[in-house]
Amino acid sequence: MNANPPPDATAPQGEAAVQRRSTGITVLAVLGLLYTLYFAREFLLPITFAVLLDFLLSPAVRALARRHVPRPLAAGLVLVGLFGVAGLAVYDLAGPVQSWATNAPESISKAQGRLRRLLQPIQRVSNTAEQVENAAGGVAGTDKSSVVVVRGPSFMSRLFGSTQRFLAGALEVIILLFFLLAAGDLFLQKLIKVLPNLRDRRKAIEIARETEASVSTYLLTMAAVNLVEGAIVAAAMFALGMPNALLWGALVVLLEFVPYLGALAAVIVLSVAALATFDDLGHALLVPGSYLGINLIQANLVGPLLLGHRLELNPVAIFVSLAFWFWIWGIAGAFIAVPLLAAFKIFCDHIESLASVGEFLGRRDRSPLVSASLPASPPPARTPAD
Repeated sequence: MNANPPPDATAPQGEAAVQRRSTGITVLAVLGLLYTLYFAREFLLPITFAVLLDFLLSPAVRALARRHVPRPLAAGLVLVGLFGVAGLAVYDLAGPVQSWATNAPESISKAQGRLRRLLQPIQRVSNTAEQVENAAGGVAGTDKSSVVVVRGPSFMSRLFGSTQRFLAGALEVIILLFFLLAAGDLFLQKLIKVLPNLRDRRKAIEIARETEASVSTYLLTMAAVNLVEGAIVAAAMFALGMPNALLWGALVVLLEFVPYLGALAAVIVLSVAALATFDDLGHALLVPGSYLGINLIQANLVGPLLLGHRLELNPVAIFVSLAFWFWIWGIAGAFIAVPLLAAFKIFCDHIESLASVGEFLGRRDRSPLVSASLPASPPPARTPAD
């Protein structure tokens, strides 16, 4: 009798089946996460904004707490100061915004008329191409079918509906932010308490502290850089004779929080406003051109110099994150795409199984090129004839 059982031929097949099942579960989990992020955005967006603002304002609250100010009072003072400054800025800009909104239809129509004159050669070529296509199509193109136009909700209804949701979300952010600032490290302490071993506790503390430091440094630095850039842009607009120069500076401050797309939107808005304001084309083009020059200096010199190596992210990863969060949460998602990406990279850097993802999200290494680090190919073997 043979004591050794024959090898199980179905073992590799069983492992393959388990691997396929695991892959399927992972795919379903990712799809479920995307579904949840998209359809629960009205619930998740205020929480995300409150957490990011908590990272930004916690150092100020801790500084007041070290001076024996109770944390709830310190949180209230910080919030009153923050929203007081924001309310004062909104009050000062209310007049220019109202003036621009009143004159916007006339300004846009002027800009469209001047753009049509600039694009007349292209329009003539397009009309010629359409005439040739119609002549080649013959009578086949003469059949006209009726078109049914379905009217959606009016602009005003969409506007007031969005305003109501915005005000409700803003109120939720303020209330949740107050409780987060007043609670301090309560949630981190509870998390550390329930973790099983000391290694996990230390890792949780490292992730929390590094995330708070990186995100708060990024937000503070970008806010300072954007304020300075907005002031310079406002001065340039005033020098060029653009009306409501402070409004364009404030617009640049907000749009610069969105990488790439913010600068593109600012160029488009400034171009339309300049075309509607100035009759001379060269003078009008100086407006977006001056902004582009200021933005290039900020993006390539000032920003990297101030941020340093604290928050080094792959530009491709930043663009993908921007597109993803804009698709999931719209304009609000575009504003918080970079802080979320930075927090995710820090999390990946501290988890061994996700270290490769964190490495991919970082910038290019300052070491020699990969090709230079590869081993040199061995010399060809010498033949007897040599």
